[in-house]
Amino acid sequence: MAETKQRNYTPLIIGLSIAINVLVAVLFFLPEYEGEIAFDVTLLPRLNAIFNSFTFVFLLAALYFVKQKNITLHKRFILAAFTSTTFFLLSYVTYHYLTESTSYGGEGPLKYVYFFILITHILLAIVIVPLALITVTRGFNMQVEKHRKIARWTMPLWLYVSLTGVIVYLMIAPYYS
Repeated sequence: MAETKQRNYTPLIIGLSIAINVLVAVLFFLPEYEGEIAFDVTLLPRLNAIFNSFTFVFLLAALYFVKQKNITLHKRFILAAFTSTTFFLLSYVTYHYLTESTSYGGEGPLKYVYFFILITHILLAIVIVPLALITVTRGFNMQVEKHRKIARWTMPLWLYVSLTGVIVYLMIAPYYS
């Protein structure tokens, strides 16, 4: 069996993890964009939810195929999940650059449910960036045991983040102006 060349992805993982998380954090401190916008930016949150939905479905398919020991389809669905997550990130950054965040307008117990889901979503989204990158690069390097070990944590967390992204959208959608 031919040996797979081991690549050191650590600088890339650290760089991307820091850059993505810093970029998202900076967006919350920027003032609202003052220029003219040629399209309805309120479509972007819906697009974000669609991309999160695709990510969730792709991850479920990847999980199914790895359980079936179909590594080729597992890899393809993981790459599809990374692709839809990348599109989500581009759409998310664009929306939050162009407009201020929308506040949740609900009351009562649902308000606390919303904030619990939102806060856990945000915190785990921060964590999932390096986890997903480490997991996929261990797969690329054919470090199967290390890949499996971390994937046991990464998969459920990434599924949670993608699903709660959709739930947050559904809960806040009535309040987009």
